[in-house]
Amino acid sequence: MTRTILVLASATLLMATRGFSWADAPQATGSPQSDMKSAPPDLARMDQMIRSFVANKKFMGAVLVARGNDILLDRGYGFANLELNVPNSPKTKFRLGSITKQFTAASILLLEERGKLNVDDRVKKYMPDAPAAWDQITIFNLLTHTSGIPNFTSFPDYAKLEPFPTSAADLVARFRDKPLDFQPGEKWSYSNSGYVLLGYLIEKISGKSYAQFLEDNIFKPLGMVDSGYDSNSAVIENRASGYAPTPNGMVNAGYIDMTVPLSAGGLYSTTEDLLRWEQGLFGGKLLSPSSLKKMTTPFKNEYALGLAVHTVSGREEIEHTGGIEGFNTELAYYPDEQLTVVVLANLNGPASNEIAGNLHTLAEGGTVVLSSERTVAKIDPEVFDGYVGSYQLAPHFVLKVRREGDRLIAQATGQEQIEIFPEDDHNFFAKVVDARITFVKNGQGRVTELVLHQGGRDQHAPRVDGAAAEPKGHKEIKVDPKILDGYLGTYQLAPGLSIRITREGDHLFAQASNQARFEIFPESDRDYFYKVVDAQITFVTDARGQATELILHQAGDHHAGRVE
Repeated sequence: MTRTILVLASATLLMATRGFSWADAPQATGSPQSDMKSAPPDLARMDQMIRSFVANKKFMGAVLVARGNDILLDRGYGFANLELNVPNSPKTKFRLGSITKQFTAASILLLEERGKLNVDDRVKKYMPDAPAAWDQITIFNLLTHTSGIPNFTSFPDYAKLEPFPTSAADLVARFRDKPLDFQPGEKWSYSNSGYVLLGYLIEKISGKSYAQFLEDNIFKPLGMVDSGYDSNSAVIENRASGYAPTPNGMVNAGYIDMTVPLSAGGLYSTTEDLLRWEQGLFGGKLLSPSSLKKMTTPFKNEYALGLAVHTVSGREEIEHTGGIEGFNTELAYYPDEQLTVVVLANLNGPASNEIAGNLHTLAEGGTVVLSSERTVAKIDPEVFDGYVGSYQLAPHFVLKVRREGDRLIAQATGQEQIEIFPEDDHNFFAKVVDARITFVKNGQGRVTELVLHQGGRDQHAPRVDGAAAEPKGHKEIKVDPKILDGYLGTYQLAPGLSIRITREGDHLFAQASNQARFEIFPESDRDYFYKVVDAQITFVTDARGQATELILHQAGDHHAGRVE
């Protein structure tokens, strides 16, 4: 449902995990046309590329690539259930997360075609009791993430409420009286609240539950018999279990009651059903041409209606990612090639996005070089000095590059630092994630930008200052160790991302999700700093000295409510 566990380009750089033995992993399973023994070289390379992610403990799931009606690759990798040794297959059902949003958008457009609403209608037309702040918000604003309604999955109390069943009306009540982040239409900000509100409107206008509306109007007409709204209690045949990586190996993913994501992220499906969806949507079986054009025309930030629309290597890509406890997903369609790429993972992490981008590259005859195939070139470390600086990938998202001796270090906003290795004097690659960086110089030989190559996309980041700022000085002091007990616990930065504070004697440690544990050092009773990265933590306490939240100071201030 969220987009927090993604690749570097989407603001998260995840480190590789260790500890799970894949020696007994099953062979990939799939339909006969995916037999790699007789496959052309590009299909064999696709399979090899995916298996490299499996071998590096970054991916389990199912993958499908099709051109028109011809399925090129259709396979499962790893396990649908680790405890029972059940392999993934093309029939395995995965939670979709935010891929759900395109089904919600299509439902709204179906209701518009039937005269039940207009996307330019104000929300208040269907919710007369809506707060005054919503007076100018339209259905179109909800569809395009331009309503200004704050994202409820980022609220400090979200993690506490996530495990409990709810209703559409109760979900809306969580955010209806919050002040807007901005005026409607003024900016773009990804909001699960907006898509939950769309589900609420679908139910109110159609007189059916969200699940039933989709079953009657999308799944049945398109023959999607392996898709539906997920349930924690129902027995759903061939449903995958979701897993999360940790430094010590795989663990069962955290629990979420599936009434919570609703129309922002509550569906499940298979790779083959999602191909039926793409064929139905883009083949004119569901929406009128005008509605489809409306759905695929970006408004702000390359976002249309439940779909992101990009240009990749000069060609249009229509896609959406998904992330929910235990699952990360990617569904992409390339209209010029009539190419569909589906990657569904039941292991959290950025692999689904990276695999999807690589599959598109290979399907079009391009070349993909795996991290394991790259060699480190020997170059004069003095060359690194010209690359030191800050590079802006997106608003409020900067990649800082600095030199440490003969090593070059990159650090994205809010993330840990990683070393990047030279392939030559201007191309570098990471070993912990499938990403490359090219430094671009002007005519005077000064680096003016870098290009991040990841997931089949090239993202340009102009240099925004001459050199990366050095961490400000911090002075460690001694504090009463009894104070530390009030800080112990887990703090939720975002769905699927938390910081756990632990103590060993007089030492305090912080460990972010899927990251190594680091000691933090006091510079006052409540303020602590890292020595391994330019980041600080402030604990906010109640009258008893018990922390109620922490604030992570790293390229901005990030509040994290205490959840245990």
